[in-house]
Amino acid sequence: MEMKAITDRLTRETAALDFTGTKAAFVYNPLEYARKPYDLYLERYGAAPKKAVFLGMNPGPFGMAQTGIPFGEVSLVRDWLGICADVSRPPREHPKRPVSGFDCRKSEVSGRRLWMWAKNRFGSPEIFFRDVFVLNYCPLVFMEESGRNLTPDKLPAPVREELTRICDRALRDSIAFFKPRFCVGIGAYAKERFDEILHGTGAQTMLLTHPSPANPKANAGWEKFADALADEIGLR
Repeated sequence: MEMKAITDRLTRETAALDFTGTKAAFVYNPLEYARKPYDLYLERYGAAPKKAVFLGMNPGPFGMAQTGIPFGEVSLVRDWLGICADVSRPPREHPKRPVSGFDCRKSEVSGRRLWMWAKNRFGSPEIFFRDVFVLNYCPLVFMEESGRNLTPDKLPAPVREELTRICDRALRDSIAFFKPRFCVGIGAYAKERFDEILHGTGAQTMLLTHPSPANPKANAGWEKFADALADEIGLR
């Protein structure tokens, strides 16, 4: 299955989920309202096969929620990846977390660390994406009534299990498309999903500590962890 078809199905199936009665008072689906830049990302950099697939958990409010690109810090998506396209808005927005697309002035630290590392190490996006693709496991942004971020693993079991079924299927098909030798979970949750869906396949799963500012290890110099992993799997 091609990535566009995988993305279309993932978008439809996640959009049909009902989070009523959970702490997810606001749910954004960037694959709906920011699909234009995401399609450019697939078209420009999503050729198969890849040596490695890097996987995040779900979008951040100032990254993929704004640009449609995983870890998609605005300035680096626009200026380094060379992607800029119209972004509309989710049907319901939290007043503290508006979507302004490529006009967003806030920077997502995790995304800035990831893409700045790629820029500094590889120079051009064409060299980086020759061997690597970056995905998010879940495409949805969840927010509590206060505007606080809610991660998928904190959802109640019934809706979490259905979301996991949908996202596992999309990830499994994405890996079948890209045929990577290395599947790198950015953070423990992403690594766990790789371990679960790839168990028994012989695929090599790896952990890269998350670049979030909430991670003390990342604040001590995340790039050294990314460099060590890239050296280990032979990314040049």
